[in-house]
Amino acid sequence: MSSPARHGSRSRSRHIRGAHRSTIGAVAAALIGGTATAAAGAVPSDGPKAAGAPQAVAPYLYNGWGNPPDPATVMDATGVKWFTLAFVLSNGTCDPQWDGSRPLTGGVDARTVAAIRAKGGDVVPSFGGANGNKLEQTCPDASALAGAYQKVIDAYGLKAIDIDIEGDAYDDPQVQQKTIDALKQVKAHNSGLTTYVTFPSAQDGPDDGMIKRAAGSGLEVDGWTIMPFDFGDAGGQDMGELTKKAAEGLKNTVKDAYKYSDDAAYRHSGISSMNGITDANERVTPQNFEAIRAYAQEHHLARLTYWSANRDRPCPGTYPNDDTCSGVDQQPWQFTKIFAGYTG
Repeated sequence: MSSPARHGSRSRSRHIRGAHRSTIGAVAAALIGGTATAAAGAVPSDGPKAAGAPQAVAPYLYNGWGNPPDPATVMDATGVKWFTLAFVLSNGTCDPQWDGSRPLTGGVDARTVAAIRAKGGDVVPSFGGANGNKLEQTCPDASALAGAYQKVIDAYGLKAIDIDIEGDAYDDPQVQQKTIDALKQVKAHNSGLTTYVTFPSAQDGPDDGMIKRAAGSGLEVDGWTIMPFDFGDAGGQDMGELTKKAAEGLKNTVKDAYKYSDDAAYRHSGISSMNGITDANERVTPQNFEAIRAYAQEHHLARLTYWSANRDRPCPGTYPNDDTCSGVDQQPWQFTKIFAGYTG
């Protein structure tokens, strides 16, 4: 499938296209600071951890293609307060820019942040994705990578970040370790920062490499988040049930690595789904989202999100329509509204 869909966990088929001019509202609201979370570099504890809803529900919003929706419209229609803003990449050096080409501040992405904050919400910038130059690979060492993360944190006074590591970056143990060490440094200097790490999954859950590597390094993140789609062999199957199966595998991996209880492992686990037709031609429906939300609510997951708000609309014509719609029967913003009902 050639559409620029999600940070595809299997097919790697998200193709970045030229940035579309956004219709997002004018700059408003001052940048705001952080709140407390786990201390950096500490040996992980087994205690329960709040999921942090509504921060836990932050659908991905991407300004690079797909006729980006006005976040205020989505917020008014659904009650969602947070968005995961994608993607922060390298400009060819260890310097963060939106998609590796748009300015960190002063452009459409900064206007998006201001518009969301003007409505009482906030953002989780996502570093990485499927394509483009990754800071995790371009930055020469963990200290430099931590500095790149810090530049974005300082620019926006962030409360949370997402590290979306996949493809050749995820497959490289050295890049994984560099990312882990950088996150330890970031947490040491930002005690209020929530950290999410997002990566691919098989139907029975993710491999245990990065999670065990992080646990062995003394890094605890707030939410290990899988992308339970693009399985490649799930045609016709119930994606709600497959998502729950993969999430159980994630929980068990987190539990084993950190020696958590089941409850604590769930509370450090997350789901990042894809609404509608996936890269592998799976169909994730609003009914699947209802089942996934119920599962998340039962187990108090750390994070419940999806790719993407750009796609949360019925198609006016044939899918994929430049990935501006889901390709399945739905009402406008229905997927977002379902997940926005998650309370943590």
